[in-house]
Amino acid sequence: MKGTSLIVSIVLFLLIVGLYILHFTGSGSKPSGTNPAAGSTEGKSVRIAYVKADSIILNYKLSEVLHDDFTKKQEAYAGEYANKRRSFEKDAVAFQEKLQRGGFLSEERAVQERNRLAGVEQDILRMDQELSGKLGEIQTANSQQVLDSLLNTIKRYNTEKGYDYILNAASILNGNEGDNVTAEVLKMMNDKYIAPAIK
Repeated sequence: MKGTSLIVSIVLFLLIVGLYILHFTGSGSKPSGTNPAAGSTEGKSVRIAYVKADSIILNYKLSEVLHDDFTKKQEAYAGEYANKRRSFEKDAVAFQEKLQRGGFLSEERAVQERNRLAGVEQDILRMDQELSGKLGEIQTANSQQVLDSLLNTIKRYNTEKGYDYILNAASILNGNEGDNVTAEVLKMMNDKYIAPAIK
């Protein structure tokens, strides 16, 4: 997996979550008037802001730390797999050479060695699947951690600002740059993340 796959996964996940943001960041006021179907926008303007979630993810300190940690684990797993694979291939070549020159005392001994190597290969394939699974779990947990932080920060931000909606800019085709609150939300996120490290 490439390092950018974490970022792509998070961005895609955030696009889906955009619908939840629309639902949970509303002001909670009931529609006025006699017709509830008319909506709460009658007689007042709707306050909308947006964030560039992909920009937040790229510049959020926690996201950078998680990405670096993931990359180190990915490299360690890849190194472990490569070492085992190299060792197996070396043993397999030695087995072939020994078999061709008749170096085994008996056919039974050659079959035992072949079976041992087949078992080692199966172990390597199993290890590869397990390591890929662990990396996938780490990536999912990292994405969820960044997403939770983003959503919690947007909720805190909106208690002060009182927007009716805060949208993900990925869903916006055209918008007023004055409604872009990405920098403010990112600052809140980084301030909260960095503050514990300073103590």
